[in-house]
Amino acid sequence: MNIYALIAAFGGGALGALLGSIPAFILTGVLAIVGGILGLAGIAEPTIGNITFGSFLGPHIAFAGGVAAAAFAGNKRKTLGNANDVLTPLYSINDYTVVLVGGLFGVIGFLCHYVYGTVLNFKTDLPAISVFTVLMISRLVFGKTGPVGKYTGTGKRDWLPDTKTLVNHIVLGLTVGIVVSGIAISMVNSGVSPKVMSMYPIVCFGISATSLIFLQTGFGVPVTHHITLPAAAATVMTGNIFIGVCVAIVCAIAWLIAGKVINSHCDTYIDPPATVIFISMFIINGIFV
Repeated sequence: MNIYALIAAFGGGALGALLGSIPAFILTGVLAIVGGILGLAGIAEPTIGNITFGSFLGPHIAFAGGVAAAAFAGNKRKTLGNANDVLTPLYSINDYTVVLVGGLFGVIGFLCHYVYGTVLNFKTDLPAISVFTVLMISRLVFGKTGPVGKYTGTGKRDWLPDTKTLVNHIVLGLTVGIVVSGIAISMVNSGVSPKVMSMYPIVCFGISATSLIFLQTGFGVPVTHHITLPAAAATVMTGNIFIGVCVAIVCAIAWLIAGKVINSHCDTYIDPPATVIFISMFIINGIFV
């Protein structure tokens, strides 16, 4: 374990709280595009592991730290109006304890990543499973609704999306899957080496994450990184556009279900995209690696 990276993770989690979860994640996306493109160009660069997905802006550290800090601010300190708020920079609430909690959960995210990757050698997306774990811990510590929320309405809880929403997300998965998988096959056919193509899913992830700048500024854009990353990875591994498109559609639907199961009727936020990514990458790596 790199002790300096562990120490830095406290700062990364605190930074995620100060900037806000989604703003920090958008920065992750920007650097993922840059680093991924350099990788596709065959340029060895150290930022992907150390900055983009490391202790500086790694989602399991900065994003997760910011989400946990918001849960603490909303439910414990009462300095944030909504504990599920992942858009507001917590610097604005002027509460240093919230920043410190973000730093603490950044360290927890770093340790989760180390345990899952180095100790247990899980074959999945390590930042994603670490995000899920950190946010589940955050809910159990700062929330009162339990792992799958607490339904207080009348009648039976609806675990599945309505038909119109389901169809719209099938179309979303289909269209995103076509462009991600089609470009991957095109690049391979043009002579890009398989080794270099391993960076392609990172670029796709980065584009999706960066697109959330429009969500941050108030526009209803779709969240797509849970689609682009697994679809790109499956296409690169198999060289088959149809597999990539099918993965994209399944992940789009899975996001809806994950949101219903772990992120509705609850008082803290658990990230459905991270949940879908780590589960889908478990399956994809298990089948195709």
